[in-house]
Formats: sequence, structure tokens, C-alpha cells
Amino acid sequence: MRTEHPNILCIMADQLTAPALPFYGHPIVKTPHLSALAEEGVIFENAYCNSPLCAPSRFSMLTGKLPSRIGAYDNAAYFPADLPTVAHYLRDLGYHTCLAGKMHFVGPDQLHGFEERLTTDIYPSDFGWTPDWENFAERPTWYHDMISVVQAGLCETSNQLDFDEEVAFHSQRKLYDLARGGDKQPFFMTVSFTHPHDPFAISQNFWNRYKPKDIDMPAVPPIPYDQLDPHSRRLYHVCALGDYAQTEKRVRNARHAYYGMISYIDDKAGQLLQVLDSTGLRDNTIIVFISDHGEMLGERGLWYKMSFYEWSARVPIVFHAPGRFAPRQVHQPVSLVDLLPTLTEIALNEKSPTYSDMLDGQSLLPLL
Repeated sequence: MRTEHPNILCIMADQLTAPALPFYGHPIVKTPHLSALAEEGVIFENAYCNSPLCAPSRFSMLTGKLPSRIGAYDNAAYFPADLPTVAHYLRDLGYHTCLAGKMHFVGPDQLHGFEERLTTDIYPSDFGWTPDWENFAERPTWYHDMISVVQAGLCETSNQLDFDEEVAFHSQRKLYDLARGGDKQPFFMTVSFTHPHDPFAISQNFWNRYKPKDIDMPAVPPIPYDQLDPHSRRLYHVCALGDYAQTEKRVRNARHAYYGMISYIDDKAGQLLQVLDSTGLRDNTIIVFISDHGEMLGERGLWYKMSFYEWSARVPIVFHAPGRFAPRQVHQPVSLVDLLPTLTEIALNEKSPTYSDMLDGQSLLPLL
């Protein structure tokens, strides 16, 4: 089904660090579907989030504005409904906009420009996760802790697996509806999975894709506490990194599960790509694969995110549209705020100074 303007399918992972992907150089992780997409696509080698935390990163990515400009400082930051998002811009340009999965919107507006949302979110939209930055000694009970690493391994199912199965099912069904609807209106569809976000637990099928002896250890060993920078000391405290020993077995198990969770996301992406192929949508659909931030995964002895070190801040950005953009690697540094001006420029087929002047991001189209 061809339209005047290309369809756009954005596949989004949560807490997926670029260095853990084979098309960014990782020797162990297996992602056949995403690797094939990257081989035919444009890989941004040095792409970074604008804040290594879920809500601030997503708010800045959607608005094309830096977190400091929109007051997005933590996972309880309010996302004002009057901030235009990429969904508003593309909807104004004639696109049908649709969202499935996690987006971590805080506040009563759970659409932010998307015309429809196919699933609920996995996280609450209230202000319960407000940190007290002036009270260093008090550790909030809702923060990450090392239990995710200590208990890493197999699970039969989890709330995250249940959620992502629902996201994949509704997204595939929506793609079928769009294909058979006969409507010439282009679509912008965001499918946002919660994997490979911790806890580090995955089902047997994906665990078995890796042998325990093959799991690599962090390249940078734990840094002694007295040698950590002040922010890393803060993370060490609030994440209770000193409560349990980071033994080799625990670290390997957590990384093993994380790699299995990445393969799970790859399978989900493969299911979406298969629908595009079988319905004839693939040829006129630009596919964008991204993550909101990374995961330290034991590098420097740190876990989770909230750090500006490479494994926490570096994200994958891949554009797949071989009929429009020749496959290549782009080495110039870019960030997630560049997505909005890029997608609006693609939709417009021309540069829009009106949009550009309002944003902190820059269009990646010249690099594409």
C-alpha cells in the first residue's frame, strides 16, 4: 500500500544500551531480525539520550527539546499537555498517529498527540516517584536495588513479559487493520516495549540462546567507592549497590538474562517486520529502531542507568528505508532530540524553519 508520504514505524526498547548490540560491535548477543534491519539501514554509531532516565528521556525525545527546557528532571516530572510532541506535528501533517506500550507519561494526558493508544502503560502516571535530592541519607524504597542482580536468572513469566506480549499482539493487529483499511492516510506508529529493563529475568527459551561460559564480564571492573565521582557515589547509595557482593556468578547471571531479554525484543521486532512484509506495507514504511537510554550492566561496578557513562547514555538509533537512504554508518554524534525534526522533515519533504527554530534538536536528514 503506497501513500504520498511514507509510513513511519518506530520500534522502541527500554534500557537497551547500544554497546550490547551486535551491530554496534558486541560479539555475543544475538539479534538476527534487528541485525538484518541494521545491515540494510543507516546506523548512528554515536547516538545518545538527553537524560539517562525513562521519563525525562522520553519527554525530551518526543518534544525535540532538552530536559532542562521542559522541566523533566526525574520519573515523577509532570509532562505538560500543551507541549507539542512529534505526534502532534505529524498529525498536523496528515498522519494517523498511534501508540502501543510504555511511554511513562506523568499526568492526566496519556496521549500527548497520539490519536489512539492500544494498551495501557506499565508504570503509574502519578507523582509517587519524586526523589528528595536534598536528603542524601534517606534512600527511597522505590529505587532500584541489587536484588535484581542477586536474583537474576530464569522466570516462567513476569509482568514485563505479559505487558510486552500484549503490546506486540495489539501492534500486529493494528498493522493488519491499517493494511486492509484501504485508507491512503499515512501512519506514524510507535511500539514501545519495556524489555530489556530490569529485573533481569527471562524465560527458558531466551536464556538457552546463550551458554553461561560465553557470557562476558564488564570491561571496566568496579571502582572503589572512595574513587568514585560524586554522582556515582549518589547512585551507589540510592541503588544500595553495597548491600550485596557483586560476585562473578551474580554478574554473569544478570548479563546472561539481559542478553536473553534483548533476544526477546528481537523476536518481537521480527513479528512486526513480518506483518509489514506480508501486508505489503514494508516498501513504503520507514522503520526507526531506538531506545530511551542504556544500562550500565556492571561496568565500573554500576548498574541500571542515571549515569552519563557510555553504557548508560549511549543508545541505538537505526533508520531503515533502503529505497530512500543508502545503508551506511554515521559517525557524527547525535541525540534523541534530533528525532522530531528528522521525522517532520521527512513527512514534509522539505525543511521547516518554523519547526526548527522551536527545537533543540536538528534534523538528521542530511546525515541520512
